[in-house]
Amino acid sequence: MLNILKTRFGFDRFRPLQEEIISQALLGKDAFVLMPTGGGKSLCYQLPALKMPGMTLVVSPLIALMKDQVDALKANGIPAAFINSTLSPAEIDRTQEEARTGRLKILYAAPERLANVGFQNFLSGLKISLIAIDEAHCISEWGHDFRPDYRNLKMLRNIFPGVPVMALTATATKKVREDIISQLS
Repeated sequence: MLNILKTRFGFDRFRPLQEEIISQALLGKDAFVLMPTGGGKSLCYQLPALKMPGMTLVVSPLIALMKDQVDALKANGIPAAFINSTLSPAEIDRTQEEARTGRLKILYAAPERLANVGFQNFLSGLKISLIAIDEAHCISEWGHDFRPDYRNLKMLRNIFPGVPVMALTATATKKVREDIISQLS
């Protein structure tokens, strides 16, 4: 993983806890990640995505963040894309075809899109190796940015049994952490 970290992302060493979190994902285990903003949370799912056989699904509530991350990944030669409300139907179809044919390693989507049955059906036909839920504090009704569609993400366990789930956030009290873990089983 250190070699991939250097060659793809330009970092010489891991930040605290990154290596342990990545190892959990590679072992097929769930992880709850609480790191400060700028602490390297994204690399915790981006690095294993490159090593795992299928694709990583990233649930993110922020369109601008999706675009920034996909642009950065593509600049590093990593096949990534997002599906959100900024895309035309033709662009969504093109991105879904890339995912279906295995040309993507990382796909970002908003939690509201995951509530769509058609999108769930699309996802069920993919080889997903890891599910990363960014801004996971939004799952908790006690979080500072609760979003009801985040509560439905537990359905991903039904669609992808056995696929590890990584919940990531920079802010979570003990009560919020416990709620996130409970909601995601």
